Amino acid sequence: MHVRTRWPWISLLLGAGVALNPVGLDFLQSAFLSGEQLSRNIAQPIVLSALAILVLIGTIEWLARFVVVKRRARGAS
Repeated sequence: MHVRTRWPWISLLLGAGVALNPVGLDFLQSAFLSGEQLSRNIAQPIVLSALAILVLIGTIEWLARFVVVKRRARGAS
C-alpha cells in the first residue's frame, strides 16, 4: 500500500455516494426541507447520526494514513 496523501478520500467518496444517491437525497430533503414537522423530526436524527458516523470514519482513516506516512518517513531516513 502506497499512501501519497493524508486526506481521507475513501471516506469522502463514501459520504458523497451515500448522500448523492436518490435515497440519500430524499432523506436530506425530508430532514431539512420538508413541510411536515413529523417528517423532519424523524429524518433529522437519522441524517445527523449518519453524518457523525461518516466524520468518525473519516477521522479514523486520516489517523491511519497519518501513522503510515510517519512510519514511512521514519524508516526512510
